[in-house]
Amino acid sequence: MEKFKKGSKKLLNAWAFYDWANSVYTLTIASSIFPIFYSSLFASDEQPVYAFGFEMKQTVLISIITAFTFMVVALSSPILSGIADYVGNKKTFMKFFCYMGGLGCIGLYWFSIDRDFIHVSLLFYFMGLLGYWGSLVFYNSYLPDIAFEEQQDSISAKGFSMGYIGSVILLLINLGMVMKPEWFGFDIGETEESLNLAKISAMKISFITVGLWWILFSQYTFYVLPKGVSSGHKVTKAVLFNGFKELKGVWVELRQNLRLKRYLNAFFVFSMAVQTIMLMAVYFGEKEIAWGSDGEKTVGLIVSILVIQIVAILGAVLTSKASDKYGNIPILIVVNAIWMLVCIYAYFMQTPIQFYIAASVVGLVMGGVQSLGRSTYSKYIPENTKDSTSYFSFYDVAEKIGIVIGMLIFAVVDQISSMRYAILFLFVFFLIGIILLFRVPRHDEILE
Repeated sequence: MEKFKKGSKKLLNAWAFYDWANSVYTLTIASSIFPIFYSSLFASDEQPVYAFGFEMKQTVLISIITAFTFMVVALSSPILSGIADYVGNKKTFMKFFCYMGGLGCIGLYWFSIDRDFIHVSLLFYFMGLLGYWGSLVFYNSYLPDIAFEEQQDSISAKGFSMGYIGSVILLLINLGMVMKPEWFGFDIGETEESLNLAKISAMKISFITVGLWWILFSQYTFYVLPKGVSSGHKVTKAVLFNGFKELKGVWVELRQNLRLKRYLNAFFVFSMAVQTIMLMAVYFGEKEIAWGSDGEKTVGLIVSILVIQIVAILGAVLTSKASDKYGNIPILIVVNAIWMLVCIYAYFMQTPIQFYIAASVVGLVMGGVQSLGRSTYSKYIPENTKDSTSYFSFYDVAEKIGIVIGMLIFAVVDQISSMRYAILFLFVFFLIGIILLFRVPRHDEILE
């Protein structure tokens, strides 16, 4: 197969196209259809769920499983990235997690809260989440390998934009299935109950479409991307913990790169809050907003997610252009300030219109903070670094541990009070993130 040179248009586009393939997971499973489906399994919002020998709120269970999954990613990615660097086959690992995630999505078709099946159901949810974030460890690490520094902001933004567009297309199809199940061959019967059953069946089919979309569209990316920096080495017991050794090496190097170290501290804090909000936004809207009927709730939540995705395309592009003019750090500070205001606003939200307004603002800053967060880190990695996977593994470990902490804090506050106070509490993390961003030097500095 032809080897494409670093910076070539085809190589960059193929890398960005993986966002088109995998972003359907975050939109349909993590953000819209699955939260609505999960809620529909319970007779009321107050009905608890039983799992692992405990009784808890419905949203608390999802928060805990999500936090556990991110802990697994944080602990396993150093081992896997170490092997990938040693053997030079990061694409193999990226494929593995992609296929695991796709199959996990398909398995959600059988999701149930029945006590005899809930743990298997949660395993499918775990597979989807682990597959998505596990593949990103290797996907993100390709960025400095395939793009020059001056290309990284724009191609990172392009990847997120392609992801938003692709995921919106599939969500519109899934939305049609849920709202008009008879158009897709589902038996709606003559009663309200049979119509609801048809909608639930449509939701379950949508999980299968996500898995297939993810697996099939990723094939182009896998065809074009290089295998990795081939070393010819084979995996032995001695290299299993190479990743942790490499992380330790990155940590030592951070002491000589004040800008990268301080940026990573800031990223750890504000990413914790951003990812927690994104993971729990629909659960918040489903429980805390007065929608009226169940039908209005379903339409309202999905429309809100569509608004977020569409506006996020604009947000990613505008943020990229603004960073070119004003610099990455100043724009990240502004974006974090907007997130702070969103937390305060969310605490007082009651009506669907207020939720739509919040969704519009979240969409504008969501694409920007993700795209700019990734490309800023990539820029700060020392030049001529060969083991970029280790640096991005460090980045991903920091992000995942932050999410674990954020989700657990959210779950605790939710369990003892409400989701409103949980969202409001995240205001503190954005404030700390801003303070830490102000401390990031504009140019490389060495710690003495």
